[in-house]
Amino acid sequence: MLLFVLACGLAVTLGLMNFINLAHGAFAMVGGYVTVLAMQRLNVPFLLCLPLAFIVSALLGAILERTLYKRVYGQSHLNQVLFSIGLTFMAMATVDFFMGSQQQLLHLPEWLSGRSVVAGVGIGHYRLFVIAICVVLVIALQLILSKTRFGSRLRAAVDDPRAASGLGININLVFLSTFAFGSGLAGLGGALGADLLGMDPTFPVKFMIYFLIVVAVGGTSSITGPLLASLLLGVADVAGKYYIPTVGAFIIYCVMIITLMWRPQGLFARAGGK
Repeated sequence: MLLFVLACGLAVTLGLMNFINLAHGAFAMVGGYVTVLAMQRLNVPFLLCLPLAFIVSALLGAILERTLYKRVYGQSHLNQVLFSIGLTFMAMATVDFFMGSQQQLLHLPEWLSGRSVVAGVGIGHYRLFVIAICVVLVIALQLILSKTRFGSRLRAAVDDPRAASGLGININLVFLSTFAFGSGLAGLGGALGADLLGMDPTFPVKFMIYFLIVVAVGGTSSITGPLLASLLLGVADVAGKYYIPTVGAFIIYCVMIITLMWRPQGLFARAGGK
């Protein structure tokens, strides 16, 4: 579920905007560092740090979208990849300069530090909290994209920008809102993953491959696809490392290859989309 939160923002920007943003992990890193700094230096409660991480990452995404990203929307995917990779390394160097290369520690509140037994299995309270957050997020995203006017305008803007613009849809505003929202989701994922995954300047490149695998396997035209892909890949990865430790690290790549051979477009694809 944590993998889904980290990757669903990329699914939004890549699938619904047709833009390859490999700097997605950098926005997740921003959310993680905002949480760490707010808790360590400002004594902000953890629950308040989550929306704070979302807002800061979303604002940063909106600023970069208006100043930099919009200039490469119409360019080739190779240019988009090189551009976003460059931003990633710039973000890593900036964080390393100001914060140092050491891993940041996050001290969770006591009520999230214990464990409970569910169906005979001991599960940490924080993991249950992450699962609950993800369930709410899945439902909210699905409703927003499929049932609201904004979701309809976004799909129209991606499928045929000229026709959508002729119908009075503000394409620039739709893309700005979508990119900012996707960046905010990345920041939220970074905030939730700071304790479980660790937070250091190499975070964007350490987990970039996982984001891309989730999006590739799940497809980029719905929220359901990345969700199922995250569950499938997460369970396969952990089970492989536990039961076959010598080759367990390769299980996730085997699952990806088999799935893409079966469905090259991903588990779910929206008819009429790009």
